[in-house]
Formats: sequence, structure tokens, C-alpha cells
Amino acid sequence: MFAQGPVSYGSEPNTEISAVDLGYPGALPTVNKAGVEHALRACHALNMTIDPLLRFDRKNYFYPDLVKGFQITQQYHPIGSNGSLTATMPDGSTKTFEIERLHIEEDTAKQNHIGDTTYLDYNRSGIGLVEVVSRPVMRSAEDAVAYVDKLREVVLYLGVSDAKMNEGSLRCDVNISLRPYGTEEFGNKVEIKNLNSLSNVKKAVEFEIKRQTELLLKGEVVDQETRRFDEASQETVLMRKKSSAVDYRYFREPNIHPIQLDKN
Repeated sequence: MFAQGPVSYGSEPNTEISAVDLGYPGALPTVNKAGVEHALRACHALNMTIDPLLRFDRKNYFYPDLVKGFQITQQYHPIGSNGSLTATMPDGSTKTFEIERLHIEEDTAKQNHIGDTTYLDYNRSGIGLVEVVSRPVMRSAEDAVAYVDKLREVVLYLGVSDAKMNEGSLRCDVNISLRPYGTEEFGNKVEIKNLNSLSNVKKAVEFEIKRQTELLLKGEVVDQETRRFDEASQETVLMRKKSSAVDYRYFREPNIHPIQLDKN
């Protein structure tokens, strides 16, 4: 998204990388025009308000798959906001889901866990992402599946992505929280990361609803956590606890000047 490295799948690890994505000193980012055009197509299809001034921010954190120590994203000024997506439900009815924002950012490296060793493949580092964030309006696994399926259809039709979930071209994180009937405030949120198929979306949501329900009925507290879906056990598995909000110390990306978009 911000360098000239190729976008591919299945190449030998660390053979398609760039100086910018590896954080080499003096290597400066440039904005990929085609990536912005793809994001704009998605914004129009999702009925979003488009920000005519393109701006980027730095999300700062230390993690092995983020070699620069920061990710270029759009925290404060997403390119699209306040959209909607209408999907067909299993019974043939339609439902409209509200979308909060769409922003452009870059991907991180891929971690491959083999035995007790973790290997890093930086081919994926820097690949452009269009992240779509829905509002908390879904009430079931069926809602989540219908939404993701329709979103996949839209981006595939537009040519924004090949939307191959098994190759990571389309991935989703699902946030789930339960609350008693009649209450307005949401319960503690549990995030399930990197679901890569519609089937896994459905299974993960259903399992997590069941798990949280059992905890609450026993009078226990649902901890705020990040979890993953384990296909072997068909269960969500704890990755890490979230005792407090992470401070990413966002600030304006100093190496990319704001870009005025053409109204046409």
C-alpha cells in the first residue's frame, strides 16, 4: 500500500519484500493510487460518506510481525464513514446492517508456528487493507454470516479483492458481548481474531454465545479477551487477556502529506 513490493500468495517466504515494509532507515512511504481507488469503490458501494482529504496516522506498538514498530492506518480520518449494507437472510428476508467506518491501512507479516519456533514471512507485510467496521447491530451467528457473505460478494464484484478467505484476502474479526434483556449497556467484549471462512464465523459465534451464556448464568464474569477459533476442537481458545485499553499513541503520519481527492 505504501511501497512497490508485489502482492502475491504462495511465494517462497521473504522473497517479495521492500525496503519500506522492512523499515530500512531512510526508506519513505508513498501512497498507492490504485489502493485508494479500490477503497473509494467500496465506499460508494457501501453508501458511505467520503472524506475528500486523504490522511494517514501511525499506530505504534511492538510485535514481532511489525518490523517498523508502527502501522500506517487511518485512525482519526477514515476515508469512509456512516454506511450500510443490505444482506439476504436464510429465510429470504433482507436486513440492513449499519457500518461505522472504512479505512485504509497496511498488513503485517505472517507468523508461522512450527513446533516451539515461530518463523516470520514478510511477504505479506505492507499489503494494502481496506478495513470495514460495522456497528454493534448483529444479534446472531446468522446475521454475521449474512453480512460477511454479502460484503464478500460486493468486494469481489467491484474487483477490490479476490475475496479468497482461505488465502487471507478476506478476513474478519468478530466481537461478541451479551447483555440481559431490557438493558442498554453491552457486556464485556470478547474478540475472535482472523476467521477465514463463513462456516468458521458461524461456529465461532455460536460457541462463544454459548460459552458466555453459561458463565453469566453461573454468576461469573465474562473477561475481556482476545480469542481464536480452533478448528480441531471447534471451540474458541484464549490468546490474551485485555485488562485495559491498549494505548497505541496514534499521531499523524509525518512522511505522507494530506492528499486532496478529486470530486469526480
